Amino acid sequence: MEQQSNGMQRYNYLLGELEAVYHSISLYMGLSDSISRILYAICDQGDRCPLSLICRRTGLSKQTVNSALRRLEEKGLVRLEAVDGRAKEVCFTPAGRQLADGTARRILEMENRAMGDFAPGEVQQYLDLTERFLRSLQRQAEELTGAADRERKGNG
Repeated sequence: MEQQSNGMQRYNYLLGELEAVYHSISLYMGLSDSISRILYAICDQGDRCPLSLICRRTGLSKQTVNSALRRLEEKGLVRLEAVDGRAKEVCFTPAGRQLADGTARRILEMENRAMGDFAPGEVQQYLDLTERFLRSLQRQAEELTGAADRERKGNG
C-alpha cells in the first residue's frame, strides 16, 4: 500500500503541475482557464463541437461552460447552432477562429511537440497505462455511486 500511496502522491503532484502549466499559458494568452479549455475543446474537434462534449472534455460544470459561452457569444467569437432537437453545437465565428489560432491551437501544437519528445512506444505505453488507470477508477466510481443510489432508494 505504501508504494501505491507514494505513487498517488507523485501522480497528484504531476497533475497539479500540469494544471499550473496550462494556467500559466492561459494567463499569458489573456484567457481565463475556463475559456482556454473551451476553445481547446472546440479546436480539438475542428471548428465546431457539441456542447455536451465540451462539458465532458473540459471537466467544467454545465453552468461554468454556459456562462463562458455567453461571454464568448457576446464578443462575437462563437455561435450556438441547434442540432437534432435540443442538442447544440458550438461553432467558431471568423473572429473566434482567429482567437483560437493564436491560443488553443498553439497549445495543441506545444502538446504535440512535447509528445514528440517521446519514443513512439513510450507514447503508446503512456496512453495505455493512463487509460487503464481511468477505467479502473471509473469502475470503482460506478460501484460507489451505484451503491449510494441503491442505499438512497432503500432508505427513501
